[in-house]
Amino acid sequence: MSEMRTDWDIANSVTPRPIVALAGDRLGIPAESVEPYGHYKGKIGLPFVQRCFAERPDGKLILVTAINPTPAGEGKTTTTVGLGDALNRIGKKAILCLREPSLGPCFGTKGGAAGGGLSQVIPMDEINLHFTGDLHAVGAANNLLAAMVDNHIYWASEPALDPRRVTWRRCLDMNDRALREVVSSLGGVANGFPREDGFDITVASEIMAILCLATSIEDLERRLANIIIGSTRDRKPVKAEDLKAAGAMTALLKDALKPNLVQTLEANPAFVHGGPFANIAHGCNSVMATKLALKLADYVVTEAGFGADLGAEKFFDIKCRKAGLKPEMAVVVASVRALKFHGGVARADLGKENADAVAKGMANLHRHIANLKRFGVPAVVGLNRFGTDSAAELAAVVDGCKAAGITAIVCEHWAQGSKGAEALAHAVVDGIAKGSGGKDFKLLYPDDMKLLDKVRTIATTIYGAAEVTAPKPVLDRFEELEKLGFGKLPVCMAKTQYSFSADPELRGAPTGFALPVREVRLSAGAEFVVAICGDVMTMPGLPRVPSAVGVTVDPDGRIIGLS
Repeated sequence: MSEMRTDWDIANSVTPRPIVALAGDRLGIPAESVEPYGHYKGKIGLPFVQRCFAERPDGKLILVTAINPTPAGEGKTTTTVGLGDALNRIGKKAILCLREPSLGPCFGTKGGAAGGGLSQVIPMDEINLHFTGDLHAVGAANNLLAAMVDNHIYWASEPALDPRRVTWRRCLDMNDRALREVVSSLGGVANGFPREDGFDITVASEIMAILCLATSIEDLERRLANIIIGSTRDRKPVKAEDLKAAGAMTALLKDALKPNLVQTLEANPAFVHGGPFANIAHGCNSVMATKLALKLADYVVTEAGFGADLGAEKFFDIKCRKAGLKPEMAVVVASVRALKFHGGVARADLGKENADAVAKGMANLHRHIANLKRFGVPAVVGLNRFGTDSAAELAAVVDGCKAAGITAIVCEHWAQGSKGAEALAHAVVDGIAKGSGGKDFKLLYPDDMKLLDKVRTIATTIYGAAEVTAPKPVLDRFEELEKLGFGKLPVCMAKTQYSFSADPELRGAPTGFALPVREVRLSAGAEFVVAICGDVMTMPGLPRVPSAVGVTVDPDGRIIGLS
C-alpha cells in the first residue's frame, strides 16, 4: 500500500457489496427487513429487530476504549474496525457497533469517525456527512420541542411555564460558539416573550441520548414524554407530555431508531447508529444496535468515546446498567506517540525517539487498566503502531504492560487491515475463553447512592481526584433532584477528554486535584443526571484552521478532503 494514499483514496478504491446482499449472506436478515438508503447502507426494520430480541441468544460483548486522547492520535475507531475484521479473519462471526459521526468534528478539529487506512467502514464520505439523516432527525425533534415550549409560553397555556425557568435548549449539528448563549423572541409582541436561550451541539442533546438508550418505539415515546423542559413559578416540573409533544417527536424519530447497517473495507458487517459525545454525553452507540448485533453474531465489538475515564465508565455505569449488558472483554488502545505526549514531549517532537518519555506516559495507560479492573472486566492493550515508532519505544510499552500483568499487542491494522490485528483478535478470544462470561462485571456505584456521592465516587475512584467542589446552587440542585424522585439515576460526567482532571493541560495520571462541578442538568427522559465540570462546553467552537477549509467537491461530484 502506498504511503501517499489518504483514507479517502483507500475508502474509494473499494467497491462495497450491495447492502441487501450483505445483510442476507452474512447476517441472515431477509431482504424485506432491510431498508436501503442508496446501494451500500441501509436500516434494519424494527419488527425483525424485536423478533431477534425475543428469540435469539446473546453473543459476547467486547468494549474498545483508550487512554486519554492527545493531538498525536490513538486510533481507537481504527483499532475497533481492525479488531472486528481480524475476528472474522480467524473464523469468528463478528459484528462492529460504532457511533455516527457529527458534522461538528468532521468540519472542526477531530475529523471523521470511520476509521483509517485499511481499517475503515464505508462508504466513508456518506457516513461522515449526513449518512441516513439520523442526526438531522434528532435536531428536528429537539427543536420542535423548543418551538412548542416558546409557543406554550406565548399562548399562556397550562401548566403556566415560567420563562425564567426554561431549561430546554435548541441544538445544531455544527460547532458554533456564537450560539452558546443567545436571547430569543426579540422584535416585539408578535414574536413572543424575550428570554435567555442557547444551543448545544446535536450530539449533546438529550434526544440523542434517548434515541441511543431506547429499546422500542414505545420506550422511545415514553422517554420523550418524560423530558423536563422547565418549571412553573412555584418550581413544579413541566414535562414534554404536558405540552403533548412526545407523539410528534416520536414521528420524527421513528426511522432514526432503526439501526444502520454498513460494512468495512473487507466487507464485514458494521452497525453505525447513534452518536452522543463522551465528553458531554454518554458516548456510546445505540442499545438497539448493540443488542441486535449480540443476537446476530458470536462476537460484538463496540467502542466508547474518548478515554476510558469518560467513555468506558459511562458505557458501564449508564448503558450497561440500563440495558442489562455484561461485557466480557475490553481492549485499551494506546500509541507510542500519545504516550510520549502524556510523558511530557511537545507535539512537534513526537517523531523523535524517546523511550524514557514513553515509560513516563505509561502512567496514564496503567490508570485506565486499573479502572477497568474495578468493573471486573479483563483487558488487553492494543498498541496501534505508527511508522515513526522505534523498536525501543514499542518494547517500553510491551514490557511496561507485562510488568503490570497486562498483555500488550502491537497492531498494524492501519497498514495491513485484518492481518495486522490478527494477534489482537486471538488475544481477545483467548481472554474471553478464560474469563467468567461477564459474571465478574460490576457497576461502580449502586442506584440508591446519593447523586453527589456518585459524582464523588467517580471523581476519586476513576479520576484520582482528592475532592469535588461545587457552589451552593449546584449542591442545592442535587438535593432538589433527589426530593423530586431522581436520586436513583446514574450520573453522566461532562468534562474535558484530555485529562483525568478538569484541566486539559494536566496530562499523565494526576492525583490530589479538586474536580469542580459548575452545573447540574437533569435528563429525565434519558434517565441520567449530567454533572458539568470545569470549562467543558456543550457547544464546541471551531479551531483557528477548521478541517472544513480543506473539503471540496470535484467535477464528478466526489467529495475531496474528508479525513
